[in-house]
Amino acid sequence: MSAPHVPVLMAEVIEALAPGPGQKIVDGTFGAGGYSRALLATGAEVIAFDRDPTARRFAEGLGDRFQLIEACFSEMDERLGEGSVDGVALDLGVSSMQLDEADRGFSFMRDGPLDMRMGAQGPTAAELINTAEPAELSRIFWVYGEEKKARRIAGAIARRREEQPFERTLEFADFVERVLGGRRGAKVHPATRTFQGLRIAVNDELSELEAGLVSAERVLKPGGRLAVVTFHSLEDRIVKSFFTPRAGQTPAGSRHLPPAQAGAPPSFELIFKGAHAPSDAETAANPRARSAKLRAAIRTAAPVWEEAA
Repeated sequence: MSAPHVPVLMAEVIEALAPGPGQKIVDGTFGAGGYSRALLATGAEVIAFDRDPTARRFAEGLGDRFQLIEACFSEMDERLGEGSVDGVALDLGVSSMQLDEADRGFSFMRDGPLDMRMGAQGPTAAELINTAEPAELSRIFWVYGEEKKARRIAGAIARRREEQPFERTLEFADFVERVLGGRRGAKVHPATRTFQGLRIAVNDELSELEAGLVSAERVLKPGGRLAVVTFHSLEDRIVKSFFTPRAGQTPAGSRHLPPAQAGAPPSFELIFKGAHAPSDAETAANPRARSAKLRAAIRTAAPVWEEAA
């Protein structure tokens, strides 16, 4: 089955990883297989990870140089061992495939059950908003969704769910829109940040990213390359805070990923300074690419950093 969408920053990720015959590359976020196909086309061997059991249908016909492991990418070091691969690609956030399937409940553009789980385990978004304390919902919307009116939304949810629990995506999106006073000409739907916060909380995405970066550091050989595409500031901040001290630069610090082992030999060398963004042409062709950023680095021969307690 062919991939229904071309991943964001595809050419830039392939250039950063510089894959080729004889190399073993991890596609940590398989999705619909776009990166895996591009990596296989270079002659590399690809080991893909995805916690979503429905992703396997996109792995058909990829050949004997491809392997799909149904697990979180944070488990790659446990599954593959230290110093075992030449490159790791991470394309974060929710995939276009998941957004476009109403039954997954990720998008308020299509009506479906309020689920949002990337895998098959754990509570759904509906279970979270129907049972969590208002203070916890406010924290989720504020920290993960960066929603300034998080407390107002959480309070309104608590009052409404006493009479009728939330079940559907459009129902919840319309409710949030009413709480915030409507769109009033806004280009972005008022529920966007609330949905983002819920999705991140349901899938524990930030903790998964933190663990996944450390796991990638362990599996990469000296000279191996790590390329990470983020889609919002919370993800990018974590990736930047991971790379900065490990590349021998001044640690930036992060409430999500504190600097570790200051003064240790650099375990990465940045391939380019800062982050690369999509071209105007790519953004015009795919509006979902507008917030994407790519950061990439090469693994040195220094030991893996130990995380601060």
